[in-house]
Amino acid sequence: MSTTSAHSERAVSDPIGLIVELIGAVDHTLAPERIRGVVTAVAGGRAKARRLAAALAQRPGVLVDGRSPAPRAIAELLLALRRAGAAAVSPPCCAECGKHLRTFQRRGQHWYCSVCNRHSEPCAACGNTRVISSRDRSGQPRCVNCPDLDGRDPIMVIHQVIAELDAHADRETIAATVRRCAPRPSYQRRVAWALEAQPGLLTGDGHLAPLRAIPRLIDLLADGGVAGIIRPVCPGCRRVVRIDKPLDGVRVCRMCIAHSRLEQCARCAARREPVTRDDQGRPVCANCFITDPANLETCLHCGRRRPVDHRTSDGPLCPSCPALPVATCAICGNATGCGISRATGQPWCPTCQRHWADCSTCGQLKPIVSGTLTQPRCAECTPPAAWLNCPTCSDPNHPHPGRCGRCLINNRLDELMGPAPGALPPGLRTLRDNIATAEHHITAMRWLTKPAIAPVLADLAAGRMPLTHAAFDELGNSQALAHLRQTLVAVGALPDRDEELVRLERFLTGFLAQTNPDRRKILHRYTIWHLLRRLRARNHGRPTTRQQVLRIRSHARAASAFLDWLDTRNLTLGSCHQADLDHWVSDDSGAYRFETGNFIRWAHTNKLTAAHLTSTRWGGPAQLLDDQHRWDTARRLLHDQTLKADDRLAGLLVLLYAQGATAISRMTVEQIHTDDHEVRLHLGRVPIHLPEPVATLARDVVTNRQGHATIGALAPSPWLFPGGQPGRPISTTRLTQRLTNLGIRPNQTRSTALFQLATEIPAAILARTLGIHTDVAVTWQRLSAGDWTTYAAQISRRSTASCATDPHPSEPIPTV
Repeated sequence: MSTTSAHSERAVSDPIGLIVELIGAVDHTLAPERIRGVVTAVAGGRAKARRLAAALAQRPGVLVDGRSPAPRAIAELLLALRRAGAAAVSPPCCAECGKHLRTFQRRGQHWYCSVCNRHSEPCAACGNTRVISSRDRSGQPRCVNCPDLDGRDPIMVIHQVIAELDAHADRETIAATVRRCAPRPSYQRRVAWALEAQPGLLTGDGHLAPLRAIPRLIDLLADGGVAGIIRPVCPGCRRVVRIDKPLDGVRVCRMCIAHSRLEQCARCAARREPVTRDDQGRPVCANCFITDPANLETCLHCGRRRPVDHRTSDGPLCPSCPALPVATCAICGNATGCGISRATGQPWCPTCQRHWADCSTCGQLKPIVSGTLTQPRCAECTPPAAWLNCPTCSDPNHPHPGRCGRCLINNRLDELMGPAPGALPPGLRTLRDNIATAEHHITAMRWLTKPAIAPVLADLAAGRMPLTHAAFDELGNSQALAHLRQTLVAVGALPDRDEELVRLERFLTGFLAQTNPDRRKILHRYTIWHLLRRLRARNHGRPTTRQQVLRIRSHARAASAFLDWLDTRNLTLGSCHQADLDHWVSDDSGAYRFETGNFIRWAHTNKLTAAHLTSTRWGGPAQLLDDQHRWDTARRLLHDQTLKADDRLAGLLVLLYAQGATAISRMTVEQIHTDDHEVRLHLGRVPIHLPEPVATLARDVVTNRQGHATIGALAPSPWLFPGGQPGRPISTTRLTQRLTNLGIRPNQTRSTALFQLATEIPAAILARTLGIHTDVAVTWQRLSAGDWTTYAAQISRRSTASCATDPHPSEPIPTV
């Protein structure tokens, strides 16, 4: 293998090591550890480190000559190495005059000094082509001889504009706010010119600000209590949020910028904002970038290859591992982040935890557990720690210095909930028993030490907090409190309730409270008496899904955005005519098109407006349906034993039986009937006979299913796919993510499956077996051009004997 090929492979697998090696070959004064520290500080994450390594591997001579073209990171590395004392490494050189640079300016891939990088333009005042020194109040270039002179104090000008709105505005407060947004006097002058020319920027037109500092200034003035200041609304989403990103001549929020940059990810095919591009220039979304195996690193604490959550001076840490406390390692003696050894009870650092050496006692090469770097000892040769007999048990299976894990949990429970379990209410007593007998006592101990959990348990046990849903609602929304609430529901301490519906009602209450009183009555009728009542009727007691909540929230925001659009044109629902509605349809600034159409049709039905917007009939899937990819993925799930059984079954339910992610997540074990001869799946009124190997896979999932909840979880769980919260199924979002990791896009794949099944099976059978409405099945059959007009005649010619033998046969479904 050539040197170039070897360097290219190392640039991906070990970029930091390759960079250190290339620098060490040029400069011999710096120690490798010192070089690695400089490179790590400059390179940062693995993506930047790989780009830096690839550039150095392609032209290592830049370390000696300092010449561009080269990426900016190379120049930053050269400067950092020079500051660290690498005399043999050249500093960056100006691409035009060759001057050694201590700071640099970049144009493309080249570096320049401040003199060579000057840009010349025709001066707007004298017309001569000269180096631009400044710009006038209209944004035109000016040379050094023709400045746009304004002898006024810019802060005084800004204060005068604000005083027109609030005569009592304090000048010193205004001056401090302006300096915070625009520290340089030249920039303050530009802000003053903009506000003087457009005072309406301070009263709602901030999205038209020509300078980025003006929306920031408006926010600070509003926070400071200056009267008359109106925060601008984002033109894209109609939210009152920070807007400082330019888009099509106006300033919008970060979310609208992300929506304007949507592209189809080259890996997961989802439409998201790309964070990088692959070697072929194709977009890659954040999820695929983070989970890319090339971007995973070995966690300093747990030793697993995981995405990096944060970096320390010793190395990266994954999201599951908190930062280690600083202590003196008992083996190497260094003061660094350390864990506690279960064998000795002494602190030891992650480096020593991964250290192998020849044991000083047995002489074998083994992992080191105790001793020192000069006298290391392996686990077999380490003398057992002085075991302090546990005051309540003497279980030696999971020893911890002084006490076992179970007793640590009991002591913690005594601190939080009191030493007398009999005095607790029945629900809390059951919760305490579940925690004390949890299968994974380390997880239970972490749960008891969470800042959001411990005080709540103490208040419940002491009676300072009532054990009700209303009391939990007052604590606010957090993931830890939601998990504790669901755990109390699972153990019977709290009654079950529809949490998604409660969150939706809370959102609608706050949403209506923030709206204009003039339109609150209309929005209340639409959201509460139409959207929410229809949701309750459709669910008919079934739990509300997250997707339903998001859909109603979008409908509510759409109605409010349309009423805002009417206000900007001095219109109301009653005065809105068809011509105005046609103008809204053609207006590019309109948002929530589909949801707004539903609001307009509701208003027209209730005689609130004469304008009407016809609904668009669904004409089938908008994206291409790749049936070959569907069958290839199905074959892989059927035969790939390395994949998880529950992921395989969930994927096959989408690929073969056209089930959506929401329906799959809420499947129960009662929907799968097994006996010695066959396995039947109940999706609709008629069961489906599962062929092999799907039947075996379904048996395995039913037998071995297990959720992530360790406290309060029902055993066995009634759900086919248990979730992370006790007594709850897996969330639709989490299931969709797992299916996406398998290369399955649930919505598009389900459409492909329904399209193919509709060409092979009559609509009536399709509806009975898959659990979909007959109208839906007929629509798919029409779209797929399936001809089953003679199916009724074929049914009539069937022998009555076969019907008498099996009056409710299982319907056929195509198999692989």
